[in-house]
Amino acid sequence: MLARRVCAPMCLASAPFARWQSSKVTGDVIGIDLGTTYSCVAVMEGDRPRVLENTEGFRTTPSVVAFKGQEKLVGLAAKRQAITNPQSTFFAVKRLIGRRFDDEHIQHDIKNVPYKIIRSNNGDAWVQDGNGKQYSPSQVGAFVLEKMKETAENFLGRKVSNAVVTCPAYFNDAQRQATKDAGTIAGLNVIRVVNEPTAAALAYGSDKTKDSLLPCMILVVEL
Repeated sequence: MLARRVCAPMCLASAPFARWQSSKVTGDVIGIDLGTTYSCVAVMEGDRPRVLENTEGFRTTPSVVAFKGQEKLVGLAAKRQAITNPQSTFFAVKRLIGRRFDDEHIQHDIKNVPYKIIRSNNGDAWVQDGNGKQYSPSQVGAFVLEKMKETAENFLGRKVSNAVVTCPAYFNDAQRQATKDAGTIAGLNVIRVVNEPTAAALAYGSDKTKDSLLPCMILVVEL
């Protein structure tokens, strides 16, 4: 099992992403798609990538975090109880990460989610559960990343501490740093934060040899 090779194509990303790369790499590296709605984790199995199944048997995990009493729920368990616990169930928090409370996108989201979005002491947008406890978007993202980390560790049978994490191409410096902070909170050394369409373009050629690639232009569209 060569999980570490999952980062190989990602490391071809261009120089502008060097700020989001860590030079300290020892051991396995996993690839994580931290999505707005769903997240997933992959490793290299031989010379092919494999998206791993979670404990429920699915390859994608809802990017949902909930607090019920003293219990923290992540993924499908959190999503299932969302209707009965709306004020303490956080979804689509990726839309808030690295944004200021006064951002027009945040003001729009405030009107469309059942949980509270508040102004933190430094002016960033945070969330607050039904018991008044506050969380930064990076903290909520970290809970999802922990779930991805756990999925990979269950599959590999050993601890994992390194990851490549994707983000939307439109993310600014603050949003990229907040994504990396989420990884740090989750106990991961984020080697690189990679644009999602860049990862898709690189993945297209990951299983092809030079001779099998036809002279053509490939269009990658992020929907």
